[in-house]
Amino acid sequence: MQYIIKTLFFICFFSWISVGYSQSFSLNSGTGGQDEAILHMMNKQVGQFFRRFNMEEDQYGKLLKKTDTRYHNRRIRIKLLEQMFDVHNPRTNSKLKQYFIEDVTNKRNPFYLEFLDNNWFAEVAATFTSEGKEQHLILFLQVEKSGLGSKWVISNVYYNYTSSFFPDIDSAEAMKYFLHPQSHELDFMNLHKALDHPSRIQYYASDNFQPDYLTLFFYLMKTGKLTFKEITNVKFHFFQIPDWYFELSYYNRSDTNSGWLISNLKYIKEDEKPQLIRFYKSCTEE
Repeated sequence: MQYIIKTLFFICFFSWISVGYSQSFSLNSGTGGQDEAILHMMNKQVGQFFRRFNMEEDQYGKLLKKTDTRYHNRRIRIKLLEQMFDVHNPRTNSKLKQYFIEDVTNKRNPFYLEFLDNNWFAEVAATFTSEGKEQHLILFLQVEKSGLGSKWVISNVYYNYTSSFFPDIDSAEAMKYFLHPQSHELDFMNLHKALDHPSRIQYYASDNFQPDYLTLFFYLMKTGKLTFKEITNVKFHFFQIPDWYFELSYYNRSDTNSGWLISNLKYIKEDEKPQLIRFYKSCTEE
């Protein structure tokens, strides 16, 4: 009986996931075959995007066996990839798109997406409440190996309220606030200079100090000063493909260019990727 209950739970759970929570897709019964075509064409799940990007699933959502001639078939894959971009966006509907497809389908060295690869992460926009007011936060999540499987973990957070606690230090101003190198000979009696003025305490930290916003976020949640309300948007950032970055977003449309689609595409050298990752994890694009 317990096994049946668990089975029903997982069926319901994955059915809910497939519609992308609030990002649901409704069919118009009056259009018949067109609705069916849209339903088949759209990437309803992120996992489906992975499989179609790699050409490991057919147009009806059926998984392909490695012995199937269509599995990783370059010709079919090229046609399928062309439909996996947001065609209404000039950033993803240009010659750059063709260069990208040529790179990932290269005959000698094709590239495929890997779910357990560390070079992709989720950006989740969410609404919280603090002291009766709505606060908008960005949570960053990554897949991490766990036991025999994997799990999503919160890896970073962007919250303009907490970042205002740690403004950039003025180097000229910092020269005024320091502890003398012989402070230990006075049993650090001069430490009160730092502790009596909390607004300037950051000046007494190491030059390498970096504030840990994730720990601060956990503290605010654990003390009840911040309360979760709802998720408002989800998108994904991919850095897996050498010299390329792309963004994956969900589009709820009544045409075949719907579901999870590539919404941003950039050609970027490998040594420049860490800087771009830091940018995405420290602020949001307009």
